Formats: sequence, structure tokens, C-alpha cells
Amino acid sequence: MAGLPGSARVVIIGGGAVGASCLYHLALAGWRDCVLLEKNELTAGSTWHAAGNVPTFSASWSIMNMQRYSAGLYRTLGDQVGYPMNYNVTGSVRLGHSAERLLEFRRVAGMGRSQGMDLEILGPDEIRARYPFVQTHDLTGALYDPYDGDIDPAQLTQALAKGARDMGAHVERFCPVTQAAWTGTEWVLTTPKGEIRAEYVVNAGGYYAAEVGRMFGRRVPMMVMSHQYMLFDAIPELEAWTREVGHKLPLLRDVDSSYYLRQEKMGFNLGPYENPCRAHWATPDDPMPDDFSFQLFPDDLERLEFQITDAMARVPLLAQANLQKVINGPIPYTPDGNPLIGPMPGVPNAFEACVFTFGICQAGGAGKVLAEWVTEGATEWDMWSCDPRRFTGFEDHDYCVAKGMEVYGHEYAMHFPHHVWPAGRMKKASPVHDRVAALGAQFGPYNGWERALWYAGDGDDTSEDAQRTWARKGPWFRAVQAECAAVRDACGILDLPGFSRFVVTGPGVAEWLALQITGKVPSVGRLGLAYFADDKGRIVTEMSVARLAEDKVLLITAATAQAHDKDWLLRHLAPGLVLEDQTEAWSTQILTGPKARDVLAGVTDADLTRPWLTWQTARIAGADVLLMRVSFAGELGWEIHSRVADTPLVWEAVWAAGQAHGLRPFGMFALNALRIEKGYRAWKGDLSTDYTVLQAGLERFVDWSKPAFRGRAALAAEKQAGVTKRFVTLRIAAGELDPPYMAALWHHGVVVGEVTSAGWGHRVGACLGLGMLRTDLAVPGTVVEVEVFGDRVRAEVMPEGPVWDADNARLRG
Repeated sequence: MAGLPGSARVVIIGGGAVGASCLYHLALAGWRDCVLLEKNELTAGSTWHAAGNVPTFSASWSIMNMQRYSAGLYRTLGDQVGYPMNYNVTGSVRLGHSAERLLEFRRVAGMGRSQGMDLEILGPDEIRARYPFVQTHDLTGALYDPYDGDIDPAQLTQALAKGARDMGAHVERFCPVTQAAWTGTEWVLTTPKGEIRAEYVVNAGGYYAAEVGRMFGRRVPMMVMSHQYMLFDAIPELEAWTREVGHKLPLLRDVDSSYYLRQEKMGFNLGPYENPCRAHWATPDDPMPDDFSFQLFPDDLERLEFQITDAMARVPLLAQANLQKVINGPIPYTPDGNPLIGPMPGVPNAFEACVFTFGICQAGGAGKVLAEWVTEGATEWDMWSCDPRRFTGFEDHDYCVAKGMEVYGHEYAMHFPHHVWPAGRMKKASPVHDRVAALGAQFGPYNGWERALWYAGDGDDTSEDAQRTWARKGPWFRAVQAECAAVRDACGILDLPGFSRFVVTGPGVAEWLALQITGKVPSVGRLGLAYFADDKGRIVTEMSVARLAEDKVLLITAATAQAHDKDWLLRHLAPGLVLEDQTEAWSTQILTGPKARDVLAGVTDADLTRPWLTWQTARIAGADVLLMRVSFAGELGWEIHSRVADTPLVWEAVWAAGQAHGLRPFGMFALNALRIEKGYRAWKGDLSTDYTVLQAGLERFVDWSKPAFRGRAALAAEKQAGVTKRFVTLRIAAGELDPPYMAALWHHGVVVGEVTSAGWGHRVGACLGLGMLRTDLAVPGTVVEVEVFGDRVRAEVMPEGPVWDADNARLRG
């Protein structure tokens, strides 16, 4: 095809490995009328200077899926498209210096087994059999990944582009997009070669993604880091060894010293992730240039002194080599280090596939995911870890820079379950933050909102180092135990800023909502849980619905779901209805426990005899509040919703009234333990598009009498065919470690499910897990095994319903 087409179904902006993969996978899906626009030559950005490592290792289930797919694709891509590639599957050895690191390795190895990969844990005396030149005297072990390797990034990109072209897609080089305009039905993109109209657009702009985003009115949450790696000359001893054994060394990662060391021909490639590190194009005196194609930053080796010295001590062979070349190029980072793949928030018919820190190893899977978003409106795997809507707009420039530098400087860090990273804090605070802090609250961010995790007492270790453990019993354990006891025996109060809150009004709002959710719309004065399914019957989100009036509903959802759920609602909003985001206007306290009614009776004349799942307006300390008779902790309780300006008065009144009844504050750690005992699901853990509504055990929230609702046909077909896995609660004979997310469930040597939430239940005195289990085994009394950091421990399927207060007598009291 000669010249720029006048129109296309999809236009991709950016010609790196990710953009080319998006084009290739769209063509594979049958969407051949697609165009990729690159302002320079293909690979001119981060792809050009990328090292090209292709690991499968990830502590994230979804990103491991994506990287596993990439590695598998690259094995056969060259033959499939007729473009030879240098792809070396060498395996890798990831070194561990501590017991904690070996636990991380065992966890990831378990995830790999569940995804069909055989990752191996090596003892210190086994490492040299895989990597003979390494010093092992101070190591605790290693993880061996036979699927790891490296690929030529330019060849990969060209192969993907060739495959796409051969299927009918179009690549236009030296064609920058200078303007984008939405007509109401399509995008008009302006380039020096003319205009092109597109039904859909994809921002695959790499480290220029923020510049591309501005054309669509989108502020992309990102920054750019300077990353260096060093290429060393050939080493005779390494060359002789390679010729003798007939293969390269595995890629070596010393994650506790923060670098990788890869055999490059007969020399080495050393790639450190140093701390302190350097951001680029982050200050007014260092502006981003209009074009940085095929360019690098000046060398800056002084900040790598530790990693260079450490690597030479770890592999003395490296010290024999002469430094040949330094590559110092820009790499983009989001605030959490994961890329952006999915709908562009607030922008119609627009998607993002950008800000990839590890774009080469993720490009194949990213193209698959992006193509599914565009062509099907949903992805095979739940990809919340990469969804652009996980960021909600508070992430300003300084925040992005601070978090990006934190992630880079701790690229190989372990992500412990109770650890909170310190950078970029205090973006959003509760109106009673200072009061809560004075009571000993230890905070963690939820969509930028600071929430109390637990309350420290005198002598409790509140240092960051104390959080760095996989063990259940950190310094918070006794405090959380006491908080749960207060909720069980007296009353607790949890300050909960940041609930996402949407009011939808207009004639026919109930009829519209009935089509969106699987269950019933509450009547006026009532509230309930509602589940939104996609067309395949999978769980999109969970919201609390309060029917405020015949033509008015209040939808409350998780803080982290704000952009996701708002986007979902707006995309499906019926004409004539109005959605208002009231998240910033309100705050909430959870008041719960057997004495909650006594506490409230001292501050309000509300009717406290109204039953569970009702709401009412009331007054506390002269302020209007909304009282909702519901408790995620599973005890008698209310949510107290107050306007932000009124919240301090409301808090103080309730706190003062509660002192005679044993009221004490509790935090998110306690709430998590309490909700697991009740079998309450958490969004994007137990509730995700990895599972259908029926698999999640939520059929009681499905109103089959409704003739239509989204996902009904798929759920009806699934019910008729038989549900393959079911939600269960497990009592787990765990030791000092709770099962991590997606810990495998085993039965007679076969993986039969996974744990989606787990923790210590302080009211029942046992480790409990929520998870998905093969249907024939989801029977009370069945014994399975849970893989907990490499060890398999006994777990028993519990009777259906909550483990604590099985008949909900306390909740309804």
C-alpha cells in the first residue's frame, strides 16, 4: 500500500516493540484495517537501546501471565512470519542473600507451576552447576528459570511489523501525529502526510506517551528515568567455556545487590538499578526534546560504583574484561512501575499501551491484551495491574517523579504484605486525619487517601524495616488482635475516607440500573450489594446501591475503583440520566460492634431499630448525616456518611459518646481479618474478571426473573453446563506464614484451584482463606493442600456461609 491511508479502523501511535505487537495482534484477531504511525523509524525510542531481556519472573499474577505469553510467542515468531531473530533462551539464575528472598522465590515458583512453568529452587551448593563462575559463599539459594533469555529488540519489532503487514495492516514511518480531534463518531489525526480518520486510536508512545496523551486531553501519569547498562569486551576464559559446553551462561541476577549480568557474545552486559538514581526531563532546566530518536544521555558511571564493584566480586571473571560501551537511555515509569494497557480514561474510543519499563519482555503479551480490549471490550486475564484507570488524576508531576524514582531504586525489592512504601505520601487526607494519627494510627495509601492500617501503642516498632517480613506476626499483630476483640466485644470505629461515590439521577434510573446489575434494584429506603457483569458473565465490579428516591440512586464503591467504575458507568449511561461524582464531598466512618447502637443512641435521635440493609438521614452534632445499616466487619453496625466539613464534629461526638462503651479505633488490617471471617469478597482479589458471578458463589445476587441484564445469557449457559469451579472458605493449618494471593490449591498432586484472600481470623483463632476450587471438591469437609511459600499445608473446605456468626444473628441484632 503506497502512502498514508485516509482512514483505518484502528490507528496506533508509536512504532516500538509494543506498538508493533499491538498491530500484529489486531491483525491476528482479524482486524486488518489498522495503521501504525511512527514519527521516525521503527524502534527509534526505548526499543532501540533496550537490553532485550525476556524474563517470565514477576510477583504479579497477571504480569507473569503476560510475560509468559511473550516468551512463548517469541520462540516461534520468526518462523511464523519469515523473519529470522536472535532469541537466546539461556535460562536465568536469580540469587538470594536471605531467608526472606528465598520465600519470595518459592512463592513465585508456585505461581509459575500454576501457569504451567517449572521454576526450580537451587540450594547454595547447586548454583555453580548452573553458573560455574559465581561466588556463592554468602548466598541462601537461588531461583532457576529455564524460560528466561534475551532477544534482539530491533529484530523483534521488525518481525512483528512484518507479520502485521503480511496480514494486511499498514505501517507508516516518519509520520508524526501533530493533532487529534474527535468528531463525535471518529478520530481525525493530523500528520505532515495528511489526515487519517480512525474509529479507534492507541497511544503506544513509549517515553513520549505523555506528549501523545496531551493531544487527547489526557494527562498520562508517568516520568522518565535514566537507565545505564555496560557492555564488556570478550573474555578468553568465558569464550573457551562457551565453546566447550555449546551454550551461553544463564542470565545472572543479583537482586539483593540490584543488577543483572548477562553474557553478551563472549563478554558481559551489566545492568544495574541503582539507588540513588536519576530522573530525566523532570525539571524546567531539563526539558524533554521534541525528538530524541536514536539518542542517548551522557555516561554517568559514578553512581553505579557499588553495583560494578559488587558484580566483579560476585563474578570475578568480569574484572578481567575491558569496558567497551555504556548505554544510557530513557525508560518510562508509572508511579507503580507497571505499564498502562487498556481504555484511556475519559476519552472515547481511545486506548493506551504505553509507559513500559520492561517493554521487550512484555510486548508480546501487551499486544494480545490490547487487541482484546479493542476488539472484544475485555481481556482474557484480569489485567487490573496494568489498567490505566487504576490511576485517578491526583498523580501530579512531583508524585510521578517521586514514585518512579522509588520504584526504579527498588526494582528488585520484595513486596511484603504489610509494607508501605514511603514516597509520594499525604496526597489526600481524611478531615480527621490528625485526630486519628494522635491515637497511634499507622497509615497506608488507598488511591492516595491515607487510611489507618493499625494503631500502635507504646513500645510498638513502627519503623519501615519492621514491615519487611512475610511473617504474620509483625509488630502490628497484637494491636490488630486487640482491635478485632474490641469490634467483637464492644465497639470499634474505622475512619474510612475516599469511598468512591456516584449519584445517578433521572427518569428511568432504576430500569437502567436493573439492566446493568445481575440482581434486584433496592426499593426507596433500602440498600444492597450489586454486581456488574460483563457479556461473558465475569465480575466487573461490586457496588453498594442505596435507592435515595424513585429517580435517584447512590452507588458506593472501593476507593481504588473510582476511575474504573466511573468510566464503566459513563460508557453505559442511558440518555437522560446524569452521573455526579461526589467522592471528594463526603467522608465515612464505620461504627461496628455489639454496643454500636448504644454509642449512636447517645448522639442521634435516628431510628436505630431499622433493620439491616436500610438507610436514613439523621443528625449528629448538628450535622446532617446518612446512616447506613451495614458493616463490612460482620457485626452490628452502621456506616456514618458525613460531609467533609462536618466530619470532625461528627467524629468527636461519636468518639466522646463511645468512651463509656469501650469504643476504640481499628484499622484496615483488622477490617481485612474481620471480612475474611465473614466470607466477604474484596474487589480485584476475590472479585475480578478472572471469575464469573456464579463461580464467585454469588448466585443469590442474580435475579433470574429479569428478562435481561448484562451477562445473563452467558451465566444461564454456564449454569446449564455446570460451573467448573466454585468459591470456598478454607480453614488452613498454616504455620507462621499466611498464604499469598493466588497460592495454589492441590489435591492428589494436581493443582485444583487458588487462594484469593487469606489471613488470620482473630475471632475464630485460625488462618482462613477464600478461594476458588474445582467444583467436585467444593464440598464441606473436603481436605486439600495449600501451597504456602513452597510448603503444602492442610486445608479443609468449610460449610457454605461465614465461619464467624454463620446465621448473621450478630449482624442483624
